[in-house]
Amino acid sequence: MTRILLLLLGLLLPALAQAADLKIATWNLNWLTTRALGDPALPSDVTPRQPADFDRLRAYADQLDADVIAIQEVDGRAVAERLFPPDRYSIHMSRDHVLQRVGIAVRRGLHYDVHPDVTAIAGEASEHLRSGVDITLDLPNAPLRLLAVHLKTGCADQAPRKAASRACVELKAQIVPLRDWIAERQGEGVAFIVLGDFNRRMDGRDPFLAALRQVAPLARATEGHSSPCWGNEGFIDHILAGGAARDWMRPDTLRVLTYQETGKAWKDRLSDHCPVSVHFVIPE
Repeated sequence: MTRILLLLLGLLLPALAQAADLKIATWNLNWLTTRALGDPALPSDVTPRQPADFDRLRAYADQLDADVIAIQEVDGRAVAERLFPPDRYSIHMSRDHVLQRVGIAVRRGLHYDVHPDVTAIAGEASEHLRSGVDITLDLPNAPLRLLAVHLKTGCADQAPRKAASRACVELKAQIVPLRDWIAERQGEGVAFIVLGDFNRRMDGRDPFLAALRQVAPLARATEGHSSPCWGNEGFIDHILAGGAARDWMRPDTLRVLTYQETGKAWKDRLSDHCPVSVHFVIPE
């Protein structure tokens, strides 16, 4: 029996050695900035972070310990580095001229190429929306394209094509460049992930998600789950996998890193979103 077990292990270990496990996450950091109260760029209801708040967030980032993190609502690279230090992470931010910028933090040792921001997602400058951040992870034998997004808030459940609210009209306009990007990746035959704050619950027969799935099959890590972040609620932060990445994603590894602190004030001091992560096992 021992000899059989050893033989089985000998067959299994090479297969394990040929796969890489990546933890990929998304985290909206809720107006993360070092600007002072009264700064004209800040809305009057935004509470600036104190040094102790950055320390707590840095501790949560350490606990998250992800390989790739899509970040939203971050006021530039220097602020992001307060949580994801340069000796551990490389940070690429959008080139938008807004305070709530989108970015991606990539663990040192992982190499990536930067593509132009997907500016069509931001629409007109007067709308103050955010571009998508587009990179390719240069993984051995299996490059992985990632698009980090932060979409329009205010249309979490309504059908974007029918609702007349300004928020839904703007979200509807964002569907087109998202579909175009997904269709291009599908046409290229590459593995890809779209992740971030979609400001959209995608449960049931959501027409927004259905519109994206019309151009490519997509696996949603949050499918069938609710978020424990600040209570039981529907996910609006999502990780969508397409191409070969659908098979690489392990939905049973979906995790939400909740905060130990409770109470409404901590939503401002930490974030009203929690980090959402899932593992991808990628062949090498």
